[in-house]
Amino acid sequence: MRKGVFAGCFDPFTLGHKEIAQKALELFDEVVIGILNSPTKKAMFSVADREKMINKVFEGNSKIKVVVYDGLLTDLLRLENTKFLVRGVRNVTDYEYENAHHYAFTDLYPEMITIYLPTSKECLPISSQLVKELIKYDKSFDKYVPEEILNDIKSLI
Repeated sequence: MRKGVFAGCFDPFTLGHKEIAQKALELFDEVVIGILNSPTKKAMFSVADREKMINKVFEGNSKIKVVVYDGLLTDLLRLENTKFLVRGVRNVTDYEYENAHHYAFTDLYPEMITIYLPTSKECLPISSQLVKELIKYDKSFDKYVPEEILNDIKSLI
């Protein structure tokens, strides 16, 4: 069985994240969505809320597993017994950031293989940071998050 890990903060989970997870499902028998529990980052949504929302987006899909983790991606990959890390990229800035992390992490886990999946042009402008800015200024963010969790996000802000 081929398993890939798609990890991030997902604060909040966006249509771009959903698209990358769906593309990863075409490559793997199972996709683990790892939610980083980072005490150094000030999140808008709790880890428990993010986990509930992502599970709701993929409700009924047995090929998706959502986990919360502390620590490094390499530890999560080992824990999940896979070497495949999936990363979404929108632009050259994302690629450079992800590639730098790839080289640092392969020092810790040489077997790791990073798979870069580009977003569609429709998802290019979408980021969690954009959604948080729109929320902060009380602007509509509906077209940037999965419909399945739109009301959940609105009830939490």
